[in-house]
Amino acid sequence: MAQFFQIHPENPQARLINQAADIVLSGGVIVFPTDSAYAIGCRLGEKMAVERIRALRQLDKNHNFTLMCRDLSELASYAKVDNQMFRLLKNHTPGPYTFIMPATSEVPRRLAHAKRKTIGLRVPDNPIVQALVSTLGEPLMSCSLIMPGEEQPLTDPYDIRDTLEHQVELVIDGGFCGFEATTVVDLTGDDPVLVRQGCGAIDEILG
Repeated sequence: MAQFFQIHPENPQARLINQAADIVLSGGVIVFPTDSAYAIGCRLGEKMAVERIRALRQLDKNHNFTLMCRDLSELASYAKVDNQMFRLLKNHTPGPYTFIMPATSEVPRRLAHAKRKTIGLRVPDNPIVQALVSTLGEPLMSCSLIMPGEEQPLTDPYDIRDTLEHQVELVIDGGFCGFEATTVVDLTGDDPVLVRQGCGAIDEILG
């Protein structure tokens, strides 16, 4: 049975954030709010938890997971960032964007794209997940909470609890955080390429 934490969306309670971090560090799968929609995640490199998320979302082995990073400097530890990328990232983080980038050796091989050796990275503009990754001291491995056969993420924390109460260890209720997933941008080529239009504006990035 999943635990259910109601955490203040602007001033997260440290006690609950610490408990959530303990659940992640012990191998748990959690659902949490972001600046786009709710996401599902686990500790970076926690193999069993990753496989549980793959099964729940029915993801194939080529799906790009996303590392939720607390800031740009942490992101740069897990992706190969050149000067042009850095300027773009600086202008659009934190925010509702996922950037597909070449992975560094810090990323476990099973999390990177099997053929392209890429990883999705983002710096979310949400106090709850920011507090959580800061407490963890490492990125949170995640993906949007879009259930099989659906096109939009789950948005209501009570519905999420009812749907997933036997499949995750924790659901964090951080209030309403939007209907759309992130905008996904591929930065592995010479120019940015839009992969998925979400709630982040794209004109400045592609312009």
